[in-house]
Amino acid sequence: MARAVRLKDHWAEQRLFGRRVIAATIVVLACVGALVARLVYLQIVKHDYFSELSQGNRIRIDPVPPSRGLIFDRKGEALALNRPAYQLEIIREQTPDLEDTLGRLVQIGLLAAEDVERTLRTIKARRSFDAVPVRLQLTEEELARFAVNRPDFPGVEVRPRLTRYYPLAGVGVHALGYVAAISEQDQDRIDVANYAGTTLIGKLGIERAYEDELHGETGYQQLLVNAQGRRVDRLGLKAPDLERREPTAGNDLYLAIDANVQRAAEEALAGQRAAVVAIDPTNGDVVAYVSTPTFDPNGFARGLTYAEYAALSENIDVPLYDRALRGVYPPGSTLKPLIALAALEYGVTDPESTRFCRGVFQLPGSSHRYRDWKKGGHGTVDMHKAIAQSCDTYFYAVSDQIGIDRMHDFLVQFGLGSKTGIDIQGERTGLVPSKAWKKQAFKRKDMQVWFPGETIIAGIGQGYMLTTPLQLAHVAATVGMRGQRFAPRLVKKVRDPATGAVRELPPTPLPPVEVSDPKHWDVIIGGMVGVTNDPAGTARRSQAGAPYKIAGKTGTAQVFSVGQNEKYDEKEVAERLRDHALFIAFAPADAPKLAVAVLVENGRSGSGTAAPIARKVFDAYLLPPEAAAAATAEAAPPPAGGNEE
Repeated sequence: MARAVRLKDHWAEQRLFGRRVIAATIVVLACVGALVARLVYLQIVKHDYFSELSQGNRIRIDPVPPSRGLIFDRKGEALALNRPAYQLEIIREQTPDLEDTLGRLVQIGLLAAEDVERTLRTIKARRSFDAVPVRLQLTEEELARFAVNRPDFPGVEVRPRLTRYYPLAGVGVHALGYVAAISEQDQDRIDVANYAGTTLIGKLGIERAYEDELHGETGYQQLLVNAQGRRVDRLGLKAPDLERREPTAGNDLYLAIDANVQRAAEEALAGQRAAVVAIDPTNGDVVAYVSTPTFDPNGFARGLTYAEYAALSENIDVPLYDRALRGVYPPGSTLKPLIALAALEYGVTDPESTRFCRGVFQLPGSSHRYRDWKKGGHGTVDMHKAIAQSCDTYFYAVSDQIGIDRMHDFLVQFGLGSKTGIDIQGERTGLVPSKAWKKQAFKRKDMQVWFPGETIIAGIGQGYMLTTPLQLAHVAATVGMRGQRFAPRLVKKVRDPATGAVRELPPTPLPPVEVSDPKHWDVIIGGMVGVTNDPAGTARRSQAGAPYKIAGKTGTAQVFSVGQNEKYDEKEVAERLRDHALFIAFAPADAPKLAVAVLVENGRSGSGTAAPIARKVFDAYLLPPEAAAAATAEAAPPPAGGNEE
């Protein structure tokens, strides 16, 4: 019997096909619906959002850096200005290969090879869309060289900027400080957004301390750009309405410094490693602030090469070092008026009591001899004569009676051993020793013991005693004002350049030095007047021809110790091991207008080297220019030799 053959079911296949068509149609319609919904969402619902994004593709926001505030001296002479310059900038996100780009800039002579690594770190520390300066001031030749190679450097632009300019070059540089390119370390102390487009930042002195006043607020402008990010005037036929917010310029500063006095002090110190600080004792205004040798801060604003910076930093005379603020030196005999005042306060002696100076001093029970600077001694001296002639043996004995702890407690009232509070950073404290200090300073028990001989030498400003020239000027001002004290300040006024409004900065009073009897001030000031006016005063030559009276004190500080049986002979001592020369003074003595401290490293003697410098500073401030020149010319020349205090 034959098997039945199953025939194809066309109706079943047709029904299956129909169902598949319906399913496919549903899927297609769903996809189309989703696409339409997405288009509606993008084109209608999110229209404003994506319109703004599209604007960002053709409109670039560029920061407009503010003009840095200017700096003037007390009379309005410009000390720091701004002037236009062309600088080379890189935008990281527009530079395909940053390292290759920097390498090619080296090849065409626009970047030093040794600066590549530092520049690379600085660029990476900034935001990718920030324009980071590579060279701060391009010459015309460098501009032309870059213009020829411009197509090979995407993301690199030459832009006009304002750069810092110091018209007096190195005059007052340690007070003013300088500006330089923003570094990685600077990122932590600034508002990055407010410094967008800014090239320079204060690094030292007033430029750093008053950075917030000087910088201002950054503005912005919208720029129309093409697909390559280049600025254009219009895209197609339409030129959009672009926004711009003007920057707010930084405030201008008026200093307490008198540029004429500053120049006179720097000329007097030419060729020496030295410092001069001159303060108005009535309010703390720093009229002159000098540390020599100096340097030209314009180099930092331009951008120093590694070799140029190494030449400055490795210079044996360290011109970058601020001796006025950071240099610590034994005060030497300039401390003696304060020791005399302490002796009066503690009642260990009185002004009329006399002692016989034979040129050496010995502690009871000791064979060690402490020598006076004057061989053979000064004979019979009272307090006035001891100050005027700087008798060491008198102060050896007085210091022994006072004791180191009482000496410490009295001296710190004058601000010694602590910061004066001047309005720039980096000040050192110096040191006023005590028994407690020595116990903390040394680990070995035998080194922690305070010896009577250490009190003796501390009484003439030697041993562990250390001060800065700024502190010594502050001491002179305090004595001149009979105990009244003000924090030294470099900035007097702040001016808003937009409105012209001036904000006076008030003086900052400090706790005064109080004495039990006001006549004690008369005694030590009288002794200081004797320094410059008595026939045997150690600085009598510096007073010659002056139409005003100076009250001062000379000092000579040893750089190294001389053995008990050895003789100091400066002709046989290396120049950098010779004694430092110091002088502190105020004038006019009866109504002080200026207090001055002078320190000359290895300057031999306070009377022969430091005092004449102070005289030139006083003349420049207290006398008209023509009278100052004549008065200084009449002053007797310093002694030719010897070891005079």
